[in-house]
Amino acid sequence: MNEALPDLTARFRVRHGLFRKEIVEASLFELDGYGCVMKTDKVFNPGDTLVLDLVMDMPFEEIRAEGVSGLVTERRKHCSNFFYSIDFVEFDPNSPLSEKLTRIREVLSRKLTLKSRRSPISGFRQMA
Repeated sequence: MNEALPDLTARFRVRHGLFRKEIVEASLFELDGYGCVMKTDKVFNPGDTLVLDLVMDMPFEEIRAEGVSGLVTERRKHCSNFFYSIDFVEFDPNSPLSEKLTRIREVLSRKLTLKSRRSPISGFRQMA
């Protein structure tokens, strides 16, 4: 994993006991039309189902895809955190949720393109 995707977080609820819930924010490291890779210190097992709210911070208004259901397919430990591969489930390509996810991926692609243009080329030395 390189680095977290810019301005994109996943929010989800974790139940503690019968009545208490905690809202957790996690960084995303990959996102495509089929799923995502998320890093958090919360423990899940392959086969667990999560309901995610994907939130992209924008200058004027956030882009939010709420209620994205995902299945944990893989868990990798990294220091005190875990990377989780999550596959989206029950996905209708014509739903408003799908449109929001597509919009988030488009904006993310533009941001990553701009970021790569601004970063120096590896192996290239600046001359004074």
